[in-house]
Amino acid sequence: MATPLHWKKSLWILWGANFSITCGMNLVLPFLPLYIGELGVHDLDDIVRWTGWIVAAQFITSFLTQPLWGAIADRRGRKIMLLRAGFGMAIVTALMGIVTSPWQLLSLRLLNGFFSGFISMAVSLQASLTPREHSGKSLGTLQTGAIAGTLIGPLIGGVLASFLGYHHVFFFTGGLMLCASLIVMVFIKEERKPASDKKVKQKTQWRLFRPLLPVFAASLITQIGMMSIEPIVTVYAKTLYTGAHLAFFAGLIVAITGIANLFGAPTLGRLGDRIGQRMTLVIALVMAAVAFIPQAFATNITMLLVGRFLLGLFIGGMIPSLNALVMKLAAPEIQGTAYGFNTSSLFLGNLIGPLLGSHLAAEYGFTSVFYVTMSILLICAVFVFANRSLDATIRPKEA
Repeated sequence: MATPLHWKKSLWILWGANFSITCGMNLVLPFLPLYIGELGVHDLDDIVRWTGWIVAAQFITSFLTQPLWGAIADRRGRKIMLLRAGFGMAIVTALMGIVTSPWQLLSLRLLNGFFSGFISMAVSLQASLTPREHSGKSLGTLQTGAIAGTLIGPLIGGVLASFLGYHHVFFFTGGLMLCASLIVMVFIKEERKPASDKKVKQKTQWRLFRPLLPVFAASLITQIGMMSIEPIVTVYAKTLYTGAHLAFFAGLIVAITGIANLFGAPTLGRLGDRIGQRMTLVIALVMAAVAFIPQAFATNITMLLVGRFLLGLFIGGMIPSLNALVMKLAAPEIQGTAYGFNTSSLFLGNLIGPLLGSHLAAEYGFTSVFYVTMSILLICAVFVFANRSLDATIRPKEA
């Protein structure tokens, strides 16, 4: 069993690694359309299409491969899978700085998705080291590292691109990911347990996933609800504000949800340790749905900002609660695979949500997206509330 000092030490090391990885992944986003333009695409519509596909490419291969990496983690260990993701993404990202065509960039983004899974493996590794009574707080705190990297990455990327040029930012990003992986390799120790009997494992493995199916479904529905609004929020802001600082407010509207996440994730994580992850998830889903009301009825930019901040506070409790449920419901011998499937559910939501939101906005107007998203989150809250099986806990096997 990991000592308190051991799991707390690993938490902050993995927090820093998660921050570095997500910061690196988001460094390139601000200038990606401009970089595509440098690769020979000049028509604006073509740039938009290429950008969409290049951004989505990584999610496609990530969605397909996460369960595979999770299954290997259960057999070979989580740390080795963490290093596979970190070193693989570092090399592939650096190679993006030497491409000469958008097809090459698209291919490398697909390959990057194949190597991805650092965050999910970090969560799985930290979950295996953390005492169950501290799982909500631990995983909620770990989540803030990824959130902070997502927020700060685009800011750093914009500054670096202006000073170093687009190509060199990819080299910098690869180096950042490499450093994060080296730190994990040196300072994180994983406690491996003997593998269980293969015949027994093959017979029982898929049956062990049954308690987790509601969690996977909740992850998918939650992520669809969270991501459906993202493609249209800055365009929606333009209908509420026409002043001289539109670019600033557009960036603030995107960032403020993540800023609120930093406060919401650890707070709701601690609440989950006290009242249970199922009820915490229900509360977060209902309040996140309520937070869309001031956004749907916004008459000025301030109302929209308030709604986005409230949304971020409660979204912060969703992913850590779902991760803690995976930890508590998955038998020890399938935890890596379980986290892989849960991450695939989230990635699938990342793909479906923006497509749903942009289609609704184009067909029925901006406010329809808010109403549909509210409905999705409330349906998910009812679904989670009704599944009392989520309160069960798989006891760890005796040594």
